Amino acid sequence: MSIDLTEETITAAVQQTFEECTNERMREVFVTLVQHLHDFAREVRLTGEEWFTAVDFLERVGRISSPNRQEFVLLSDILGLSVLVDQINHGNGSATDSTLLGPFYVEGRPRAENGADISGGVAGMPLFFSGAVVDPDGRPVVGADVDTWHSDSEGFYDVQQADKLHGEPAMRALLDTDDDGRFWYRSIVPRYYPVPTDGPCGEILRAAGRSPMRPEHIHFRLHAEGYEPLVTMLFRGDDPYLERDAVFGAKRSLVADFVQHEAGETAPHGTVMSEPFQTVEWTFTLAPARG
Repeated sequence: MSIDLTEETITAAVQQTFEECTNERMREVFVTLVQHLHDFAREVRLTGEEWFTAVDFLERVGRISSPNRQEFVLLSDILGLSVLVDQINHGNGSATDSTLLGPFYVEGRPRAENGADISGGVAGMPLFFSGAVVDPDGRPVVGADVDTWHSDSEGFYDVQQADKLHGEPAMRALLDTDDDGRFWYRSIVPRYYPVPTDGPCGEILRAAGRSPMRPEHIHFRLHAEGYEPLVTMLFRGDDPYLERDAVFGAKRSLVADFVQHEAGETAPHGTVMSEPFQTVEWTFTLAPARG
């Protein structure tokens, strides 16, 4: 390798350092990454000051990230990379459309029985969700794990209110489908909200004059033996931010009916409600595992 590298020769010199890599996929990814990264720097004529600003930005993204807040995921989301990767890897037309996991998924969620109130006592209009999980032929998928999580009626997730909720989870749970492939729970109606803008990602949104808002939605993550995992969301059709989701995750195929009911009506599974409430029903289709 020459020590007299130029703008024209530096890229090939770096790529050659991966020639002895025994992991073929790693070699392919890094050789291509170097090519595009160097081409980008040459195309925009990146200055030393701009390079330092970018490095400082990434350092601050890392510093603000935590087990309850993943700023790197948010960065990927607002740049559209998360959706692009999802589209590349989940183009299976036989299953429910997938979309983003988002930065507020956590592993430490409670397991709940079907029919449980998963709101954690957070105030808001009651929401009754009834779901089914089936295969592409419409047969029920029994014993599927169903993660669900969403914001409260002011647009905040439980991990954003750790002090207020004393560290207890709310509006999230892990459920199992029954012998008919069904699951159901009670919670509260979520609301549209801005993605966190108090960190480095907020600087990008403000500089670009972009809205930070996400439309109202409920997250789901489904796993079942013999099927591809599914990460998806359901969106309210009349949400004002549906067409301008800050992270590009909304899809028409995932718009659900959030049906409004008045006090005195009977909620699913026989509960007569003394206050207005909403119901949502949805059937999720899982694709068979590949290979």
